[in-house]
Amino acid sequence: MNGLDQLIPEGYKTSEVGIIPERWNAVLAKEVVEFFGGYGFSSRLASNDGTKWLKIANVGINEIKWGAVSYLPEYLLQSFKEYSLAENDVVMALTRPLLGDQLKVAKIESKDLPALLNQRVAKLKPKSSNNLNYIYYSIQREDFIAAMNLAMAGTDPPNIGTNALGKIFVAIPEDEKEQIAIANALSDVDALLTELEKLIAKKQSIKTAAMQQLLTGKTRLPQFATYTEGAVEGKSQGQPKDTKPSELGEIPEDWDVDRIGDVSTVDPQNLGAGTSPDYEFEYISLEQVDNGKLIGTTQYKFQDAPSRARRVLKHNDVLLSTVRPNLKSHLFIRDKVKNLICSTGFAVIRSGNIKLCSEFIFHHLFCHVINNQIEMLISGSNYPAINSNDVKNLKIAVPPIEEQTAIATILSDMDNEIQTLEQRLAKTRQVKQGMMQELLTGRTRLPF
Repeated sequence: MNGLDQLIPEGYKTSEVGIIPERWNAVLAKEVVEFFGGYGFSSRLASNDGTKWLKIANVGINEIKWGAVSYLPEYLLQSFKEYSLAENDVVMALTRPLLGDQLKVAKIESKDLPALLNQRVAKLKPKSSNNLNYIYYSIQREDFIAAMNLAMAGTDPPNIGTNALGKIFVAIPEDEKEQIAIANALSDVDALLTELEKLIAKKQSIKTAAMQQLLTGKTRLPQFATYTEGAVEGKSQGQPKDTKPSELGEIPEDWDVDRIGDVSTVDPQNLGAGTSPDYEFEYISLEQVDNGKLIGTTQYKFQDAPSRARRVLKHNDVLLSTVRPNLKSHLFIRDKVKNLICSTGFAVIRSGNIKLCSEFIFHHLFCHVINNQIEMLISGSNYPAINSNDVKNLKIAVPPIEEQTAIATILSDMDNEIQTLEQRLAKTRQVKQGMMQELLTGRTRLPF
């Protein structure tokens, strides 16, 4: 027995895709599936409605995306039956087929139909008794994607042909029942991922609606909606609070409209030229903030830092992205920090006012009240950006501090709930990747 034999577990064998079970085979993809390319429909056939025209842009990672939907006349369904799609068909992109290390492949659902398959998108047709769902997951394996990258080397834009796909090896169980068992296990995880994504989208919609109502005073929290005894002369206990006109529209009569520059300090502290070259700090760039979330920081000494690394940050500071502010790369510094610096691409809003809640301002950055003002400032610009003076002049409706704090707490609690679900979603995706590595190589076997 040689050294290699000692490394191969009993019941397994070596193959072109590594060690696999004895009753599995490593075969060329073309032996188990046909990659059927779509048709080159002329753009002159495009119509305003009719049959969906499935193009490269519509194929995402495990999903069909109709954000940019095109249509073909319905009569073409009869003329091009072989290119007509059906529920549970599997399609994949042939041009720019990878996003990072993930394959643009998806299943067709009833809501996607009727649809016709365009060129540079392939439909997978299983051969013999091979299970399409198993093949769907098998071509998403790391080694299959690595082989695709090799086949696409030198192409611009990256593209792969159906013949090249057919020459990539896949590992497949001889017994279709085992293929089905593996595909079902992975499908169950996909179903969980879909439900989590739907729940997150629902929670985000609820939070957006809550922001629009609470931050404008259209909906008042019960404890602030009526007057208390003796709070205001001439107002009796339990009397509902009225509204008043303002430059931001109707607001509660006990709210005020203020400029951000009047109730806070913008860009209060910056690193000067006299900063020690050896001063070490954590740096936040524009790219490290995404829609209220900090992705990471970079450690620098001042002498090595980017020229934009100047804004000094403190606990409770609010960062408003002044470069492409429509992307909403804003951030709230919730924790106590030390030696934290951000890019001058942010405006730092600091409240030293006991009558202003910083977190209340932060939530406003994602509300239409602020966003509409920013949109007016950047409208028509080739390089959408605002400056610190623009930030100072942004206006918000400001309630008493107790109500600000209550509103901010409710919205932050919603953010925390969404973040918890997003973490669960990320963890489930990791679990799925681990399952694919185990099940699609036969390292872990399922009863069938």
